[in-house]
Amino acid sequence: MLNKIILIGRLTRDPELRYTPNGVAVAKFTIAADRPFTNRQGDREADFIDIVVWQKQAENCANYLGKGSLAAVEGRLQIRSYDDSQGVRRKAAEVVADNVKFLGRPKEGSGTAAPGRGQAPEESSHGTEISFNEEDIPF
Repeated sequence: MLNKIILIGRLTRDPELRYTPNGVAVAKFTIAADRPFTNRQGDREADFIDIVVWQKQAENCANYLGKGSLAAVEGRLQIRSYDDSQGVRRKAAEVVADNVKFLGRPKEGSGTAAPGRGQAPEESSHGTEISFNEEDIPF
């Protein structure tokens, strides 16, 4: 059996960080993931998916992600049941994240990280520019 989900989307609000009674960090947020097609009016629709992140990754999400941040989430789908305040049995679907990658900064004009939050360190995955001779390329 396999239960694996990979999503890319923008956060709809700042992550909400809490701690369990045992001191384990848990963060919750929602991402908007675009559907791969447009509707009849030519607009792209999105699905709003609840994400739950645990431990150190939860603290990192709370510190470095904010409303509008682009993130990739890898995890598993979890469907749980609960009783609401009126005693009605409800179901909730959410993605329990194993890995969250910070893909970019929030869009201009959207919300930013809460005051006091640091900026995510710049990743040097692109390296530095080098000069080369066309004759050096083997193909």
